[in-house]
Amino acid sequence: MVEGLTEFLPVSSTGHLIVVGHLLDFKGPTAVTFEIVIQLGAILGVLFYLRRKLLLLLKGALGGGPQLFLFVGIGLAFLPAALVGLWLHPYIEAYLFNPKTVALALMGGGIAILLVERYHSPFKFSELDQVGPATALWVGIVQVLSLFPGVSRSGATIMGGLLVGMRRDVATEFSFFLSIPTMLIATTYDFYKNRHLLVTDDLLALGLGLGTSFLTALVVVATFLRFVKTHTFKPFAYYRIVFGLLVLMLLG
Repeated sequence: MVEGLTEFLPVSSTGHLIVVGHLLDFKGPTAVTFEIVIQLGAILGVLFYLRRKLLLLLKGALGGGPQLFLFVGIGLAFLPAALVGLWLHPYIEAYLFNPKTVALALMGGGIAILLVERYHSPFKFSELDQVGPATALWVGIVQVLSLFPGVSRSGATIMGGLLVGMRRDVATEFSFFLSIPTMLIATTYDFYKNRHLLVTDDLLALGLGLGTSFLTALVVVATFLRFVKTHTFKPFAYYRIVFGLLVLMLLG
């Protein structure tokens, strides 16, 4: 439920899983395998919700329409975090995957959201297929910040979208579409790297976790898209700051 609730909101699912895992003392190989599987459930949730729009955009792209530039842009936006992640991920996992750094990143990200909400560019992209490769690449560069646990992939990409003039719902949808290749490839890589940890004794727990994260993510994606059409992201900024402070207090 924690994965499904936080994966697509600008609050950092990785940060929440680290904190919750720490509080529950849920660590080690079993936890690694479980987190990979529940992330897959969240990806399947957003894919299922966006399936009709994704098919329409693909149809337009294959017909040579402006949607083609959107998919080129998503491909370009995926690359910066993928390349930097391959290079730095072992060091990030070794030194930054702990509740203290997550708490500080949550608070810093909350302050960043408040600043972006105040100073973002005027909205000039009101439809997803208006987003071109150059704009998408900028969002992809901002996504690199999310490699730091606690920053939030969706938070970084949505704020990056606002900074270049995407309307809030367009920035959110773009973040969802960008999450599909980003998370699918990362999850596939993690599955391959940790395939020796998959054991049949864990199948029931893994299946329950995958199904729960799928259903929770499905509800969150639908609700979040409706929310951002009429609200700012400030509530998530305040939540991040309060939650980060709470984690620091518990650690203290």
